[in-house]
Amino acid sequence: MDGRDLVRSVKMVGSVQGLRMVRAAWRRQRADARIPAPRGAERARVPGLLVSAEPGPGGGVVKFARSELLIRVSVGGAVFWSWDGAEPLPSYALPGAAPEPDPRAVLEPDKNGGWQVVSERLTVVVSRHGAVELRTPGGVVLRRELPPRWWEPVGGGAARWVQRSEVPADARFFGLGGRAGGPRLRGGTYRLWNTDPGGRFGPGDDPLYLTMPVQVVVSDAGTHLAFHDNTWAGRVTLREGEEGAGSGHDRPGTCEVRMEGGPLRCWVVAGTPARVLQGWTALSGAPALPPSWALGPQHARWGFGSEAEVRRIVAGYRERGLPLSVLHLDIDHFDAHRVFTVDRERFPDLPGLAKELREDGVRLVSIVDPAVKASAGNAVFDSGREVGDAGAFVRDPRGRPVLGEVWPGECVYPDFTDPLVREWWGALYEERLSQGFSGVWHDMNEPVAFSAFGDPSLPRSARHALEGRGGDHREAHNVYGLAMARAGYEGLLRLRPQERPFLFSRSGWAGMQRYGGTWSGDVATGWPGMRASLALVLGLGLCGVPYSGPDVGGFDGFPSPELYLRWFQLGAYLPLFRTHAAIDAGRREPWEFGPEVLAHARAALEERERLRPYFVTLAQLARLTGAPYVRPMWWGASADRALRECEDAFLLGDSLLVAPVMEHGADRRAVRLPRGRWYDTATGAAYEGPGQVLVDAPLSRIPVLARAGAVIPVRGGDGGLELEVWAPAAGRSGGGLVVRDAGDGWARAEVERYTSRVADGRVVVEREGEEGRVAYPVRVRGLPGQR
Repeated sequence: MDGRDLVRSVKMVGSVQGLRMVRAAWRRQRADARIPAPRGAERARVPGLLVSAEPGPGGGVVKFARSELLIRVSVGGAVFWSWDGAEPLPSYALPGAAPEPDPRAVLEPDKNGGWQVVSERLTVVVSRHGAVELRTPGGVVLRRELPPRWWEPVGGGAARWVQRSEVPADARFFGLGGRAGGPRLRGGTYRLWNTDPGGRFGPGDDPLYLTMPVQVVVSDAGTHLAFHDNTWAGRVTLREGEEGAGSGHDRPGTCEVRMEGGPLRCWVVAGTPARVLQGWTALSGAPALPPSWALGPQHARWGFGSEAEVRRIVAGYRERGLPLSVLHLDIDHFDAHRVFTVDRERFPDLPGLAKELREDGVRLVSIVDPAVKASAGNAVFDSGREVGDAGAFVRDPRGRPVLGEVWPGECVYPDFTDPLVREWWGALYEERLSQGFSGVWHDMNEPVAFSAFGDPSLPRSARHALEGRGGDHREAHNVYGLAMARAGYEGLLRLRPQERPFLFSRSGWAGMQRYGGTWSGDVATGWPGMRASLALVLGLGLCGVPYSGPDVGGFDGFPSPELYLRWFQLGAYLPLFRTHAAIDAGRREPWEFGPEVLAHARAALEERERLRPYFVTLAQLARLTGAPYVRPMWWGASADRALRECEDAFLLGDSLLVAPVMEHGADRRAVRLPRGRWYDTATGAAYEGPGQVLVDAPLSRIPVLARAGAVIPVRGGDGGLELEVWAPAAGRSGGGLVVRDAGDGWARAEVERYTSRVADGRVVVEREGEEGRVAYPVRVRGLPGQR
């Protein structure tokens, strides 16, 4: 937090709390001083020379002079390797049992004096010094892990370690959670420590709220995902390679992972991008399926303030004919900012308000913060002290609850790494449901403790249960938000088992998609912030979190009408479509920016509603296959190097290419096309890829192109589902998938597959397995003379 942020925070919370923030910072610093210095007396260690090997299920153990390496190939093709006896479990990333080993994968000697495991999708080669190569079936090296190095404290304790890797010279890096500077990650260092950036962030800020050691690497040799399953604080340093560097030789790209402690273990999944995400989802869990209403337009603001203001906002949407599915209440609806309370003066009948809005088609969603005001008489605090033998809250090494300064004042923090605490916390959501809320959004769960300087979180010496193993905040910090999301999701599931829970969280870790989605957090208002918000959605999707979106318009500041509209148009094509702003920022209602912006925003909202069946289908497919709704341009053509560099456009499913306008004053923009024919959905103009085209982008819309042959489920004029079919190119065929909206319960998804082709000058659409039968109206576009 810089000086400006401190001043701003003091203005928001008051001078008394601002002074307490200074005291809290000194208190945290003294607590962390008790942790041994990371560079005290240490012994360095490397594996040493190869000694022997023992075959085992799916691979085996290769022993070196000072360490041993476990290799195991799973039935699904994922490769697990670890040092010093680390097993796949326990793991916060894996939802249950580890995948079964592949009995066909056998550890055997290789011709260079090392050992290898040959599997269907990858060959793992181990050198005599402990290097690990991951090769394609054709023998091309995807990734080479150099022998690791450990530094072990002389007096015992957590060993820090470093693992260096090499990738092909043409490789590009993606992932590592939510990164504002992405989606492609340039050379540099990226911290693995979930962090509140202090009220706003842009492309140059790192780390942010949601980091995870999941990297996706794309090269001519193929695509692979590498996940270092370690929750400790760390950092990843990337350097892109260079082809023909130095005497015509390629310089490989490099990745260096440094961790302050914890196991050295890694999973690798390789294949096409679709296969990689499917494999990663099989490991880390299927994404939670949002209720269908959560795919509609949503509106939020910190500072609605009263029932009257909520009614005014909803009436504003209705009077202007603007669709609205969800309205969010921020911390200002709490009583003195205390979680699981309601300010009865400003919201005297919240259940009645929620019922009234729901009858009008608008759901209420509540913010939930983890910090609990530490005062006797606060029902949540009092009940938390009765959980288990020691209470529900994180404690210091002396057994006293850790205190932090947050919105309600001095607070304690539930230890969500304790199953008893998760069960207690999940039961508290009954209060939210009784108030009429249909879902929740978790905030401030990095976790945040206001601080005048230093890390705005809990002391690293704070103690956590960690599922009974015990440990400190260095290990628990990054999974705090994930464990809170689990507590909330499981609590909602117990309370309303017939409904799919709706939850999204600002912080989390690998596997958080099992419990819901996320959003950008406090993205800065401005064109760079808009770019950062798209980078976050793309990067998180590649890490297995498909449902996310930004604060449309930016969290802070006052967007110009043009910026607001362009951001709004972008948001209409992202999974979570929500406006939001700070209490001291400008308004975010579409009518606040003048009649022209209102008209164009209405068109964007109407198009989002028209595409709602497509979003329902994408949500179901994300759960079934792991494929994100929003995909990088190289998704289906990772060998196209030009597409790897494209960061200002994206694919929405297989069928649509969205090219947002992210520059002031632009009314045209260049769009790089993947291979095949693409139609401008506004003009019907056809373009052939691969290549780059210049398309019109008037203020009224952003360019959206449809793939030739695409079959897209949309909402028809009568409100029913219809198929929008874009004519295949001559001699080609196409198709698409449809998953009908089965409501907000747990009905099994039925995937319908449709094909399209041209016969006798007309487009023929058929459902697979039912030749000649189509259950929906069909509207063909893209034929000559059609718009």
